[in-house]
This record gives sequence, C-alpha cells and structure tokens, in this order.
Amino acid sequence: MNESNASNFIQNIITKDIADGAKDIHTRFPPEPNGYLHVGHAKSICLNFGLAKNNQGRCNLRFDDTNPVKEDTEYVDSIQEDVKWLGFEWDGEVHYASDYFQTFYDCAVYLIEQGLAFVCDLSAEEMREYRGTLTEPGKNSPYRDRSVEENLDLFLRMKNGEFEDGSHVLRAKIDMASPNLNMRDPVIYRIAKATHHRTGDAWCIYPMYDFAHPLSDAIEGISHSVCTLEFEDHRPLYDWFIDHLMDFAKFPSRPHQYEFTRLELSNTITSKRKLKRLVDEGVVDGWDDPRMPTISGLRRRGFTPAAIRNFCEEIGVSKSNSHVEYAMLEHCLRDDLNMNARRAMVVLDPLKITITNYPEGQVEYLDAEINPNQPELGTYKIPFSREIYIEREDFREEANKKFFRLKPGKEVRLKYAYIIQCDEVIKDEEGNVIELKCSYDPSTKSGEDNSGKKVKGTLHWVDANNCLDVQVRLLDFLLLPEQGDGDFMEYLNPESMVVLDNCKAEPVLAEAQAGDKFQFLRTGYFCVDSKYSTPGKPVFNRAASLKDSYKPE
Repeated sequence: MNESNASNFIQNIITKDIADGAKDIHTRFPPEPNGYLHVGHAKSICLNFGLAKNNQGRCNLRFDDTNPVKEDTEYVDSIQEDVKWLGFEWDGEVHYASDYFQTFYDCAVYLIEQGLAFVCDLSAEEMREYRGTLTEPGKNSPYRDRSVEENLDLFLRMKNGEFEDGSHVLRAKIDMASPNLNMRDPVIYRIAKATHHRTGDAWCIYPMYDFAHPLSDAIEGISHSVCTLEFEDHRPLYDWFIDHLMDFAKFPSRPHQYEFTRLELSNTITSKRKLKRLVDEGVVDGWDDPRMPTISGLRRRGFTPAAIRNFCEEIGVSKSNSHVEYAMLEHCLRDDLNMNARRAMVVLDPLKITITNYPEGQVEYLDAEINPNQPELGTYKIPFSREIYIEREDFREEANKKFFRLKPGKEVRLKYAYIIQCDEVIKDEEGNVIELKCSYDPSTKSGEDNSGKKVKGTLHWVDANNCLDVQVRLLDFLLLPEQGDGDFMEYLNPESMVVLDNCKAEPVLAEAQAGDKFQFLRTGYFCVDSKYSTPGKPVFNRAASLKDSYKPE
C-alpha cells in the first residue's frame, strides 16, 4: 500500500483512533500454515503491513498453527519467503499461536471455573442436530449442566490423553438460542492426537481457531485485527472471549476486529483446499506451478512484487463484495514490465527465410535496444546473416490488403535490420510452406536508411545460423471461463499450458538466469523458469501477452 494513496475505511478508522489518542498502531498478518499463500493473501499482506507502515506502527507475522493434522514447516518457510519477496518486514521475531498453548489452556480452565465452559460428549453429527438452524434455535447439550468439578476433571483427562479423538470437546457456554450460530455454545478445544510441527507430542488437545485467534491478538497487543468479511459473524464471539478473559489474562491491550471483503479474481482458484487438491492429485507441478495463483506460482510465472503491490492498491479496501477481473492484475504487471523488462526477439513457430542476395558466409552485428523506456541502458548486438527465421503466422501466400506482413512480391522491414521482399515460396510434397526466398535492399539498414521507402509491416526475426533453441510455455487460466455447478475439477482448462519446443531465440538469451524477465517483441512478457532452466538452456514461461484488455475507469 503506497503512502500517497493509502485512504480506505480501515485507514479512516485508524486516523480517528490516533486523533482520539491512540499511540500504538499494531497490526498482524496471521496465516494458517496449511498451504501456500495465494493472491488473495497478498491483499491482506499489503493491507496489514501497509497500515502499520503508514501510521508509524508495527505489524506482526503470526502463524495460527492450531491444527497439527494439516500444518507443516514447508508452509511456514514458504509464507515467510512470500512476505519478504513482496517487500515487507515483520516486527521482531516470528510469532506462533503455539507459543501461547499454555495460556490458551489456562484461559479455558478459567472459563470452566467461571461456569462459562463445559465438556461435551456429543458426536459431531449430534452437535449439528442440536445446533438448530438460522430460523430455529438450538437445544442445550445434555452435558451442559455438568458441575465445574466434573468439567475440570474431564478437561484435564482430555489433556492427559485418556480419551480418543472426537469423544469429547470443550464448549463455551453462551446461548443456544442466539440468532448468531457462532454463539451457540461453540467448540473451543478438541482432541487431536497428532504431532505438532513445533510442539511435537507435548499436547493432544488443541484450541479451535475462533478461540486461539482473538487471544493471540490480545496477547500480542494487537490494536486493529483486520480480517476478511466472512469473519464478520465471528466478531461477537471474538469479543465474548476477550471480554471474559481480559481481567484474568491481563492482556496488554484490547484488540478490535475489522472486516474487509476478500479478493475474488475471475477464472482464479482462491481456495487453499482446492489448490492443495490440484497439487496432491498431480494436476499441477507443485504449489509454485506458474499457472497457480499462489504467490510463489506468480513469482515463477514472472510477476514482480511491485506489480502485485500496485494491484492490491488499485483494487482498494471495502466492505462490499466485488469481483475483480484477472485482466486488472495483468495490467499492473504489464505496466511494470513495460518499463523494466529487457527486450529480445524470439520466434515461437519458425519459418526459414533465405536472403538470396546477401553474401554467403557473412555475419554482421546490428544494434538493438535493451529497453526503449530506459535509453540510458543503451544497446546490444544481434547477429544477422543470409538465413533467418520469422514467425510462420507472419507470412501468407494469399492475403487481403489489410495484411501488412510478408506475402509474395511485397516488402516488410525486419526489426533493427533491412527491408526484404518475398520472391519465391518453397513447399514440400504435401504443399506445406517450408521456406521463403527473399531479397534485401542494402540501402535500408535500420538507422542508416536513406532510401525513402516506406513499408507498413515490421517483423521480429532471429538469425538461423546464430540462434538458441529454447522451450517456451504459453500459460492460460487453470479454469475454463464457463463453469457449471459440479466439481471444479470438471472445468479445468486442458490448454492451461501449451509447450513449444522448437522456438528460436537470440544467442544472448543463453546468458539468461532464472527469474529474468523479457519482453519478446510482438509476442509478450516472459520469465525464465526457475525449476527447469539449466545453464545455457533457459525455459521461458509467458507471464502475460502484450495486449491489454483492462480498461481503467
């Protein structure tokens, strides 16, 4: 979030709080380490860290690691890498909800002692039946009126591992007739005999997210607890826990929860559960597959931190549900790469041209711009000789007047080189065009042309005798544009990745390193793949096409 355009409804709240005397603005980004972060999390990262920065405050990175069945240190490491890559630094050490397990337990015991929590033996199915509906109140559990002594004994035995998973839970005693289903005696502890990634087997009971989350905020002195809109109905429960435990736990400050709308991006999966399924079933090449909307996938595809931060700034922060077009995300990437990406020429579907009047065996080196938006970078040399490659689609044997590329008897300019004319078309036995015979006008050399000739078409090309064979991967949406109500796996795009193995590139690209970004002239923006590229043999992922369909309002 940029300081120059930081205004949103949460910032307005903070501005008022500061005016009213608030001195310590403290936010946090609290992911669960049960998967890789996706582009929706990027919005939350930019918001929380941005609010802290813009108000001279602090932002914690805290892992809400209360479910050992689904969590892993791999996810912890990847999340830290993503936050740093986006350009943010958290305050102090990394925090973990598991750091507070003893405090959570002590708070649960206190609620039992106050008659505000009880051990329940209902099964999950029975609990759903007792819960009621949006229009009908729930029913009290038959175990709700257990004595404090019995509840303390059972909870201790739960902690000591005497019971099986699912046999007992600890529930808050609130109101089974509440119109808010979250307040109908929610579960706050369950048994899970699983090894935790940090605490090992020290615990076999774990707090539920709705219990651990507000207490973690309060323990860390968070002032503004920012979360997505689906947690709005959880806020009364958040406040109930804080209100009933504030004096007992002596929290340094009372946090307040504020909700904003989550990011819904067209043709994009923003569910960690669904993304994990794609990984587990081998549909994609891991969490960082460049088709994935994970931050690591976007990074491998060629997105930049600046592009994602600018995107998050552009979409803004509100409480109204909205749907954002993926084109807007690509627009932010193009803006960045157009200014900063090096230019290069790569032919994706090569068609050979022999320039019949160019001297055999001669090679000359022409000047090409590194980036026209940064003229201070200067130029580099590209080889040119008698045989070159152009894109197959840039030639038509029969074409109308609106086709300004190469056709028999017509002229085009080769970028940075000369004007050529197609004189002869060579075909194989099946009638397929396999080569063009052309002639060039030596007086039309780029930068030295005094011929007075004007042609409408300019083509990119590669020297056939001095080129690099590269693989290029054209990426598209994982999901088809039109989807039904079935399993999302039924609507996966079979052409989400098209691999081209016979592409021809300028020889300078042999020096490209993993993560380097280029604009291939007339083709799009590409990034050197970090997984499959080897020294001298880069593999390129298309980050975005050149055409921008996004129309800013």
